[in-house]
Amino acid sequence: MNLTAIPELVVRGKRVLTPDGERAASIHIRGGVIVAVREFGDVSGCVSVYEAGERVVMAGLVDTHVHINEPGRTDWEGFSTATRAAAAGGVTTLIEMPLNSIPATASGVAYREKLAAAAGKLWVDTGFWGGVVPGNRAEIRPLWDAGVFGFKCFLVPSGAEEFANVTESDLRAALPELVACDAPLLVHAELPGPIKEAIARLPKGSSARRYETWLASRPRAAENEAITLILRLSREFKARVHIVHLSSSDAIAELRQAKADGTRVTVETCPHYLTFAAEDVGDGATEFKCAPPIRERENREKLWAALGDGTIDMFASDHSPCPPAMKLQQDGDFMCAWGGIASLQLSLAAVWTEARARGYAVTRLAEWLCAAPARLSGLGAKKGTIAVNCDADLVVWNPEAKFRVAPAALHHRHKLTPYAGRELRGVVETTLLRGRKIFERGEFVAGPIGHVLQRGNG
Repeated sequence: MNLTAIPELVVRGKRVLTPDGERAASIHIRGGVIVAVREFGDVSGCVSVYEAGERVVMAGLVDTHVHINEPGRTDWEGFSTATRAAAAGGVTTLIEMPLNSIPATASGVAYREKLAAAAGKLWVDTGFWGGVVPGNRAEIRPLWDAGVFGFKCFLVPSGAEEFANVTESDLRAALPELVACDAPLLVHAELPGPIKEAIARLPKGSSARRYETWLASRPRAAENEAITLILRLSREFKARVHIVHLSSSDAIAELRQAKADGTRVTVETCPHYLTFAAEDVGDGATEFKCAPPIRERENREKLWAALGDGTIDMFASDHSPCPPAMKLQQDGDFMCAWGGIASLQLSLAAVWTEARARGYAVTRLAEWLCAAPARLSGLGAKKGTIAVNCDADLVVWNPEAKFRVAPAALHHRHKLTPYAGRELRGVVETTLLRGRKIFERGEFVAGPIGHVLQRGNG
């Protein structure tokens, strides 16, 4: 017998989500890598067996839209707290956005500071997007060569002075560099013009405590027109573009047609857009504020339908926390409060709760939360799938168990979240990173063993 082929660990269960669907299987792991996926009973010669039973065994989640904010704003969040929350939620790979850290990851110098800040603090594997901001065209190739997985831009002010929004002329300067790298451009797709017009149209005396005031100030037109612009530029330059946190269902038809025409576009939405509805957000409930905003119930259902037909490719959390004081809960001022949803630990349960209620099979989650985001980041050969030669990143979870979200049980630095008190279905029991248990039944069972991921070493 070839001793090097003997697995160190076998994870087996009756509900393993593989690329071929859900089946009973045994996952054979050696050196942190999946070396075989075999029949359920084939565990001969293994050193250890983890019995998942009737629990779902899925690839660890890949979350490609998180704001960890270290260095510079570690009082908002940080690598240790964010990656612990990820592990508790079954997320084994994070790709962090270039803001709201100081400096923003829009230069080689800033990227090196980011790598230094992350060292020794990661409970899950973590990589980074670079930024496209006005005037940094010369930084794109060096950042790409240094190991970022792609680039993010804002078409509207981001709220962070360190990360300015770009105009069409800025994009025209940057896109040739991006295309030369074949790097994806992730776009916060809202344009400032329709927002300014909408704010000017708000009735005199509109209350900033009313959610409908915030919603009216960020109209669907801002998203729709931005997406039209980005699709036009994608076709012209043959660029890879990715629309982050889609909120407006009005844009779905254009995105569907663009995909049919071969435009190189992918689309994400977020759990909060498919969980909550504008009609249910109370006065002053600024924990719900984000941009683009949570929209109406009918809009939410159209987003679900677009996920079902493949127009929307994936979910990402857009975990964007801040100190609770910045949410201005005492005043309840939607117009001045910081916009962002803290939810990194809850994505799996939030998505499953709503998907199950609409009749989607659990296998869809393996694509939406794992495989598709891994492909976006260029990690599809190693992450997001239970297959031979992939990292043994796994989450074992109970799809029937319910829990009520208790802020004290969240591992984010700050606990304020619109999910507080909400009953969700889907309890994470065990998270494995490269074959090692890092979280089990509410406890962290390994130290911060996560790797810094860089393009080419993932």
